[in-house]
Amino acid sequence: MQQDKHPDYRPVVFRDRAAGYAFLTRSTATSGETIEWDDGETYPVVDVEISSESHPFFTGKARTVDSEGRVARFERRYGGADAEGT
Repeated sequence: MQQDKHPDYRPVVFRDRAAGYAFLTRSTATSGETIEWDDGETYPVVDVEISSESHPFFTGKARTVDSEGRVARFERRYGGADAEGT
């Protein structure tokens, strides 16, 4: 592996502003802001718009909106259980 070619891989805090949640992980992301973490150390902080704490898929609040009715549209195109020949 070539030296001085890869970015620094270091601890970084990611802060989800929507959920008010922050987590410490390792990353190559850079930031000019810092934050003091629970362990008393200071880490760079990266603000994100959405994380697993606020994303509808991970929170269980995801909804599927079916405006026309996919099943009805499929049956109209290709015939349903009441189609001729079945």
